[in-house]
Amino acid sequence: MPATADVTTALREKFPHATPRPSLDHPAVNLPAAEVLAALQYLRDEGGFDMLADLTAIDWAAGVSPRFTVVYHLLSTTRHDYIRVATDCPDDAAPAVPSATGLWPGANWHERETYDMFGITFTGHPDLRRILMWDGYPHFPLRKEFPLAGIDTPLPDAEIMAETGARVIPAPMAGGPFVAAPGEINLTEAEPRAKDESWNERREKPDA
Repeated sequence: MPATADVTTALREKFPHATPRPSLDHPAVNLPAAEVLAALQYLRDEGGFDMLADLTAIDWAAGVSPRFTVVYHLLSTTRHDYIRVATDCPDDAAPAVPSATGLWPGANWHERETYDMFGITFTGHPDLRRILMWDGYPHFPLRKEFPLAGIDTPLPDAEIMAETGARVIPAPMAGGPFVAAPGEINLTEAEPRAKDESWNERREKPDA
């Protein structure tokens, strides 16, 4: 098998629109969304990158265009080499790229999570629905505008409301980053607290 650098060069020769992507660890390229599936298949079949190790997205923030970038991390299990492929979503208002489930069945849940957290649609996905949040949840928790402490949202499930005693919760639950006090090494005994506890403070103080 050729070295990753040689595969990257061959990829750019076959797909002239591919451009180098700044990277501090592994070789990386940018590709237009219209060519990304063909390029991923080339890397799998000709480059030896037989495993889709990860698939995620970046939200560069509202007002930046293109706003959303989908990122694929490919691994060669024989050479233990990685390559990163990124593609920008052409439409900021309705971001979408083709699904990679036809190349790697394992892309299924990666794409569902990215859809759930960022609101990016993967066209051709066999079962594109939310995987962490409930159906009908109106927000995308990994978008830049989503507050760290969550957004109070009505719970759709009577059973959950009965267990929690709450009718609304911020979701995700008063999110991190989580920290432990100095000296609290055993986190099974000393649960870390979120840096942002504003939601808990509001909940504990009844309205005047």
